[in-house]
Amino acid sequence: MDFQDFLQYVPNLIPVELPAVSAHIKMAPKERIEALKNQDFKAENPRIAAVMMLFYPKNEKTHLVLIVRNAYNGVHSSQIAFPGGKYETTDSGYEETALRETHEEVGVAPEKIKVIKQFSPMYIPPSNFLVHPFLGISSDELSFYPDAREVADVIELPLSVFLNDEIIIEARLSTSYGPNILVPAFNIQNHIVWGATAMILSELRDVLKVTFEENLQKQ
Repeated sequence: MDFQDFLQYVPNLIPVELPAVSAHIKMAPKERIEALKNQDFKAENPRIAAVMMLFYPKNEKTHLVLIVRNAYNGVHSSQIAFPGGKYETTDSGYEETALRETHEEVGVAPEKIKVIKQFSPMYIPPSNFLVHPFLGISSDELSFYPDAREVADVIELPLSVFLNDEIIIEARLSTSYGPNILVPAFNIQNHIVWGATAMILSELRDVLKVTFEENLQKQ
């Protein structure tokens, strides 16, 4: 989708009701579904994080940025994620966390991003994080400068590819639920995207599709 066309839809994204769990379940391992329906964040006293779902133009087409995390001794080693990270007490709120961490991880300054909408929080049991996603837009073509300590690579995903159902697959993976578990996932540029990132992406897809369909019906 041309970025200028995409910008015309952006104001209509704001009032769209978030599907939350109904969207998350679409990309959740079956072992996770009951917990999603009945999750109690406060009981777990989770750590807090925030991430940025950042759209921007590249060659006049709309793109979404994702990162490949570095390999390390932890549950999210080498996984695909959004730019983002842990909330700090010096942050004025979760939105500032997402902006600050995006700057630190991929080098996009906060003033280049207009935050449009907060999405449903996602609880991640293995790391006990509650993640707050934000939708952001940059009207500028961006250059990314990944932090070598945390980011192995940057993925620039065209919106047209993201909305194509052909990228939805099932994959067998070793997860916190056990080895060789069949999970729904996205195949994005030969990366298997599953778990919390896939579930957040699922809600983003649903909101975008509802917005596009409603506006086409009005035309």
